[in-house]
Amino acid sequence: MKVLIVSLLVCAMMALTRAAGKSHIVKRSSSCPSGWTGYNGRCFLYVPTAMTWADAEKNCLYHGGNLASVHSFEEHHVIQSMILRITHMYPLTWLGGSDAQQEGSWFWSDGTPFRFNFWSPGQPDNRGNAHCLLMNFGDQNKFDDQPCSFRMPSVCAKRQ
Repeated sequence: MKVLIVSLLVCAMMALTRAAGKSHIVKRSSSCPSGWTGYNGRCFLYVPTAMTWADAEKNCLYHGGNLASVHSFEEHHVIQSMILRITHMYPLTWLGGSDAQQEGSWFWSDGTPFRFNFWSPGQPDNRGNAHCLLMNFGDQNKFDDQPCSFRMPSVCAKRQ
């Protein structure tokens, strides 16, 4: 009798694990080009070459996308995990946010609404004429604004 109960519990756990895995798989995708990471209908590419924000955006345009916009904590985590997997650390990395057009009015370069705020404490502060958004800033690896002329790696994104 105990063997039957244990067997049923193991089967139930396996079924629940598979069900949970399938719901997670729905958001992830393998229909992205080689080297890109898929999540929720978009493909992300970490570009380790240090560039200015404008050059990084031009590079993303060349690849058929834009610098990455981020719309949820989960999406931020996927991008951060991709960077960690490739670099084994959390380097400061350009994303597609900018308020260069008007101080304090943040936009994503892909034209999507800027609704997800994941600023590091005290940011954005516009210190040093900072108008471009990067991730992995500070102890909590959040967003920060930095001068767009700084050179750093970037993340591109495009629709699948």
